Amino acid sequence: MVSEEEIRTALSSVMDPEIRRSITDLNMVGDIDIAEDGGVTIEIILTISGCPLINQIDSDVKNLVSSMDGVTSVTIRERSMTQDERVALQQKLRPGLQDKREISFAKPGSKTRIYAIASGKGGVGKSSVSANLAAIMAQQGLKVGLVDGDIYGYSIPRMMGVDQPPTGIQNMIIPPVAHNVKVISMGMFLPDNQPIVWRGPMLHRALEQFFSDVYWDELDALLIDLPPGTGDVAISIAELLPTSDILVVTTPQVSSSEVAERAGQLAKQTHQNVIGVVENMSYLVMPDGTHNPIFGQGGGALAAAQLSSDLGYHVPLLGQVPIEPALREASDAGQPFAIQDGDTPAQKALRRIGLQLAAASRPDLQNSEQAPVSAA
Repeated sequence: MVSEEEIRTALSSVMDPEIRRSITDLNMVGDIDIAEDGGVTIEIILTISGCPLINQIDSDVKNLVSSMDGVTSVTIRERSMTQDERVALQQKLRPGLQDKREISFAKPGSKTRIYAIASGKGGVGKSSVSANLAAIMAQQGLKVGLVDGDIYGYSIPRMMGVDQPPTGIQNMIIPPVAHNVKVISMGMFLPDNQPIVWRGPMLHRALEQFFSDVYWDELDALLIDLPPGTGDVAISIAELLPTSDILVVTTPQVSSSEVAERAGQLAKQTHQNVIGVVENMSYLVMPDGTHNPIFGQGGGALAAAQLSSDLGYHVPLLGQVPIEPALREASDAGQPFAIQDGDTPAQKALRRIGLQLAAASRPDLQNSEQAPVSAA
């Protein structure tokens, strides 16, 4: 007959879908009863009552244990963690952060590379770029987090296909995972597309909670989709995460690039580093293969050149992403276009940029074809 020890050892390979740790390591496996006829009953201890992902956990446990020699059936018995068990879990996950207001990314020695995705004005596709870059970096094997910093105009949940709320454990928030990216947004806490009516201090407080109360674990990269402009949120990010780098998104229009330069110039005052410029909506590929620059030309290169001059170091143009209806459709469907099947010009452009950020975040991923983004 199969032994309890063998079952527990096997279950160490089953991961909690949100926390991304073994269910045995998280003390989510309780009693295991083995009948003489090979029937196995396993107690699964849920972090919260009504855990939205219990069906996936049950399925993974049943499929694994059912395949073991000597097992004739598997029955799952569920219960929720007690208060003491939840406290113990929080201490296990965040042993070095006793103060819940402490931000691990801001601590000395943090290896997480932080990218604040900025733009001078709205409508340039910054959120779409953020979602696709996060997804392509995660596809390369990085541990990636994505924060929707646009508190008023949140759109990341739809673009990432997140349809479940975060899970709360004591004073800790477990973010949903989509496309292997941990995601948090104010939109996850509001019903029916409700608007936010807050002044600056409330925005700062919300961002602080995103960074301190959310359980991110050890990330290779954290991307923050900022709102347009150089207002409260951009200043709060510089204060809360002083080591964050800025990636500027613009369009080919000269007027748009001029506004984007202001977002980049904020770095001079906040002592952040601008790692590059992404030009979105660069052109439309026509049926005959020619490029139609319907929004003009040269805005991204102009912004990069001007920022290089203003900041005193080289700010590269990391890529130009063309207009493609499929890119918009994928964003609306919650399926980042860059990681879908295909090799369109927009997909290739987004992948090149994402690979550069991935190489900067994890030097072991660098290769001869992708020049890494480095700090000035």
